[in-house]
Amino acid sequence: MPAQQKKVVFCIAGVFSFACALAIAAAIGTQLWIQGKILCKTGALLVNATGQELDKFIGEIQYGLFYGERVRQCGLGGRPFQFSFFPELFKIMPASIHVSIILFCLALFIFALIATGFFMYNAFGNPYETLHGPLGLYLWSFISVSCGFLILILFSSEVKIHHLSEKIANYKEGSFIFKIHSEQFAKSFWIILVCSLVHFMNILLIRLAGFEFPFSKSKNSEAPNGAMDLMY
Repeated sequence: MPAQQKKVVFCIAGVFSFACALAIAAAIGTQLWIQGKILCKTGALLVNATGQELDKFIGEIQYGLFYGERVRQCGLGGRPFQFSFFPELFKIMPASIHVSIILFCLALFIFALIATGFFMYNAFGNPYETLHGPLGLYLWSFISVSCGFLILILFSSEVKIHHLSEKIANYKEGSFIFKIHSEQFAKSFWIILVCSLVHFMNILLIRLAGFEFPFSKSKNSEAPNGAMDLMY
């Protein structure tokens, strides 16, 4: 691929990485990771509610990585309640998993910025056969993809396996028992997924620019001339 086209490809990948960094920063700070409905089981059983009567006992819940809100419905109208994970819910949630998710989110944000800088450097600078060149682009993009999918896996396990929503719904509830009526992943979760796919696409863009994957060696490739040789 001609040098000018390589610059265009790297510029596009750099813009994608920077957009991902901004989206990740926004996703970390919102409470739109999980949205769901919670059923006041105790209240519904007391009046033997069925059908449309259950609507009076179904509240809402939404939360992110740091804070959230739930609306308690037990037949007497909605009562909103805001909560934060630190320090309120620290004892009832899987703390190690939750902290790991936050750390991987920060790592994803940092490496997205690093990838942006390296893509732009490869587009307008003079990269060498070191981490400054395509090897570095492959590395930072691969790390970003790995962090993104680890976030998705860990958060999914925290919500589905450890029943985080139900634990939050029953937090400081003495006489009432709440069950999850429905829940789904919200915008911020899907933003992380999209950003992970974008970083994976950037890996394909690097290959499209004409650079072999680090683990593949061309039979006709010449011996390296040293770390200070210009790549193009």
